[in-house]
Amino acid sequence: MKPYYRSTRRPTPRLLACALASCLAMAAPAAFAQSTAATIRGQVTVDSAPATDAQVTATNVATGLKRSVSSTANGGYAVAGLPPGTYRLDVTAGGQTSSKTITVQVGQTATLNLSTGGVAESAPAPDATNIDTVTVTAAPVFETKTSEVATYITQRQIEALPQTSRNFLAFADIVPGMIFETKSDGTSQLRSGAQSANGINVFIDGVGQKNYVLKGGIGGQDGSQGNPFPQLAIGEYKVITSNYKAEYDQISSAAITAVTKSGTNEFHGDFFWDRYNTPSWRAPTPAEERPGQSKSPSGYTQYGAAFGGPLIQDRLFFFATYEAKEFEVPRTISAGSLNPGYSLTPDLAGLVGPTSIPFDEDLWFGKLTWQPGDAHLIELSVKKRDESEIKDIGDRNTETYGKTNNNESTRYDLRYQWSSTNWLNDAHLTYEDEAFNPRAITLAPGFIIQNTNRGTVLNVGGGQDYQDKGQKGWGFQDDLTFSGIEGHTMKMGFKYKSIEINSFEQQPYNPQYSINLPANIDAGRNSLAAFQPYQVRFGAPLPGISDRNIESTNKQYGIYFQDDWEVNEKLTLNLGLRYDYEVTPGYEDYVTPANLVTALRSWSNIHNANVDYDIEDYISNGRNRKAFKDAWQPRLGFSYDLFADQRHVIFGGAGRAYDRNLFDYIALEQSKSTFPSYTILFNTPGNPCAVNNTTCFAWDPKFYNPQELYALVAANPNLGSEINLINNDIKVPYSDQFSLGMRNTIAVFNQDWNTSVSVVHIRSHDGIIFSLGNRYPDGTFYGPGRTFGGAPFGQPIPGFGSLIKADNGVETRLNQLLLSAEKPYTAESPWGVTLAYTYTDSEENRSNAANSDEHYVFDYPNLNDAPWVPSIGIAKHRFVGTGIYGRWGMTFSTKVVVTSAVAKDVLNCLAPTNPGQDGCAHGTFDAGYFDDAKFFQWDLAVQKEWDTGTDLKMRVRGDIINVTNHRNWNTFETFRGVNGVENPNYGNHNDDIILPTRTFKLSFGISW
Repeated sequence: MKPYYRSTRRPTPRLLACALASCLAMAAPAAFAQSTAATIRGQVTVDSAPATDAQVTATNVATGLKRSVSSTANGGYAVAGLPPGTYRLDVTAGGQTSSKTITVQVGQTATLNLSTGGVAESAPAPDATNIDTVTVTAAPVFETKTSEVATYITQRQIEALPQTSRNFLAFADIVPGMIFETKSDGTSQLRSGAQSANGINVFIDGVGQKNYVLKGGIGGQDGSQGNPFPQLAIGEYKVITSNYKAEYDQISSAAITAVTKSGTNEFHGDFFWDRYNTPSWRAPTPAEERPGQSKSPSGYTQYGAAFGGPLIQDRLFFFATYEAKEFEVPRTISAGSLNPGYSLTPDLAGLVGPTSIPFDEDLWFGKLTWQPGDAHLIELSVKKRDESEIKDIGDRNTETYGKTNNNESTRYDLRYQWSSTNWLNDAHLTYEDEAFNPRAITLAPGFIIQNTNRGTVLNVGGGQDYQDKGQKGWGFQDDLTFSGIEGHTMKMGFKYKSIEINSFEQQPYNPQYSINLPANIDAGRNSLAAFQPYQVRFGAPLPGISDRNIESTNKQYGIYFQDDWEVNEKLTLNLGLRYDYEVTPGYEDYVTPANLVTALRSWSNIHNANVDYDIEDYISNGRNRKAFKDAWQPRLGFSYDLFADQRHVIFGGAGRAYDRNLFDYIALEQSKSTFPSYTILFNTPGNPCAVNNTTCFAWDPKFYNPQELYALVAANPNLGSEINLINNDIKVPYSDQFSLGMRNTIAVFNQDWNTSVSVVHIRSHDGIIFSLGNRYPDGTFYGPGRTFGGAPFGQPIPGFGSLIKADNGVETRLNQLLLSAEKPYTAESPWGVTLAYTYTDSEENRSNAANSDEHYVFDYPNLNDAPWVPSIGIAKHRFVGTGIYGRWGMTFSTKVVVTSAVAKDVLNCLAPTNPGQDGCAHGTFDAGYFDDAKFFQWDLAVQKEWDTGTDLKMRVRGDIINVTNHRNWNTFETFRGVNGVENPNYGNHNDDIILPTRTFKLSFGISW
């Protein structure tokens, strides 16, 4: 990675500093992040009367960790800050004792009433006080009294349900409203509702894994086939799709809060090996079924191990795990459609068909847990991720057009937890280092083979990419919980991070030549070597700039207060308020170059009454940009237990949640000015231009030499260079969330089923959008008689190139109906079922914004003119069901995903045009729902475990993924037609599918 440099600018937001100082003054030594710690609360009675002097002690049966509290005047108690697990609760009141056992999950608040006297509800076994000699199990308590729209993913589900990727986030889609999407290139992303993956945040042991530079929501998930965390290290996790509490930050969509495994008082180990997707173990792809084709070489191998146990009984524990991936991934290279009567030339036709690419990943995680006393818990953990791959091969990209990528991540977390009778304090000191380094694998000219309408047919030669991006720095967060006031559990906390982020790129790294294939064929040129390009786009370093790194040392501050108020035995209110503030010197201190300012202020095209923006809003002097300071976020919720028995609960909430702006977008203002891109036209048949030896030249093969291209712009390096400017008052994206629902626990044939129904409304605002700032001489965008397209790219800034300006503007609207039912798997009833249905009615004002994070618009001057369209990539109906059954040492499991047609991005140019206009003068974007765009996948798994009679167990498992070999088509012809003429291929699909085809996976494992 490139070196980082610290800014000398030191902001002093006084109001926030005072608030943080107040929190520090209140905080005792520090503790468990509130987002992962569990709370057990309830009432203590003696002979049916409230116990005012009861002592309640919770003991973790695996580690011996103890927490003790006293009941309040009304008999209430709350034990907070508990690591998820099974606890024995011992209560002493009125000279009598009793015990109960309960299992609590990550971030759960469980209600358990305790009593002494009369008939004991639960008596301990004779030797239950010695937890080393007994095995204690208890089914998790279903959390009904939370106002959050939330669901738990258990360890049993992670271990048993069918999967191939070992990405623990893949199980999140069994939650209504969630989509875990594996794309045709094998990369994956997790989304919720109508927002992009950028709005997600994942909290591991209470620490956010947010990616501050790149897409994907969390570190390392921008276009990766890898996993963010070793699955062996994940204990369980909670999915909150909306109305989370105030402790969750840097988020506008769903929150995932996971807890890692720890060592216990017993030594445990695990080893696994997976193999799948070899040619003989999978069905062929459509491209492999074509005459003369065969299956591409492929194979997926995964293996790993985990080991943990005590270093000192009841005091010091360790846990360590390693997982690896070694993939050879099949890909399909397919050509885009050509004009009728044309076909690929022989050399291009030889580049399409099946192929494969490599991917390798190593994941490590280690953790030390020290319990020096009942009031103290110290943990140190480290995660390291290294992956390398060749990517971006397939679809239109041929084998030479791909790129290499190294994706690296290292994170440390030092935690200290302190507790007393009514206080719990949890602190984390963290460090992170993330790097992302894609490079073009071919250093040669790139060729964009196009149809007459400039639709891409194939990409050949050298690719465009060269990047060096990442984030590095440390953080401190502290959470304080107070439960000493009857009926109230109050949480407060703050966070500070100093993160050095960089976003270096050269785009395009190789010159990219556009070729009109039909025009070249008409001219008798029948090979790539003979083609004449009509355009080249290339980048060139500006002279006199030795360091083109784009860097910023960001400071992040956050503070919150949350009161979970149990008003009475039926009504609970969740009242929270959060505030976040981030300083980005790379944006705020930037100064627009003086020569560019002069050119912009003298540009007559943007200085008349028809222009829809003020250029002064984008010119920075280094003092007129401030950090966004309005990120106040109220988080309100309630739950009402109809009969005070936790079986029928109405819940709801409303809140606001702010995310953050990706530095990758903000940095374009500087990267485009240090390595500008240029577009040069060539006068060729089919694409004529007037030769002026400035922007249009007669074609000469010497222009394949980058030095010759540099010479074209050397005299005036700014001429033709693209300019990006960011609005001086850029805001932070956020969402407003509203929900209302009901949870029920219903007995069916003596088995409890947990059900939930909720209605959710979410609106997201202020996503960044880049639009064209060029205008025609009269100040208009479309030109005469147009309502779509016709953008004035030919009207650049005098002495420069086109202006691309960034503003807030992307919005989404979502209405959802979420239904779920679950019969939990337990040792006493060894079968489990989950059913999740989602109905989605959503729209966005920038087509494809949620599905692929599309953040450019060039067919409209801004999003005020753009139509609202149904959200692309989202199906109106989605059902996910799972089942697990255990018997005879075997485990059977299944998962099925069914959706209605997934919306595709459609360009509709059917509206009639006037004489002399091109065919899309009144076009529009829309959503297309094709029958073949429905999704269906059914998976099965069977595992047999053998107990050797010692501590060693062996297992063999087989998974069949996509049992029916259903073809989930991915790429469709989405051009509707032009000027009243329907496209006959509209709605047709090519060979590209969402993998996998039917695949068998074999696994072997040992545990001890």
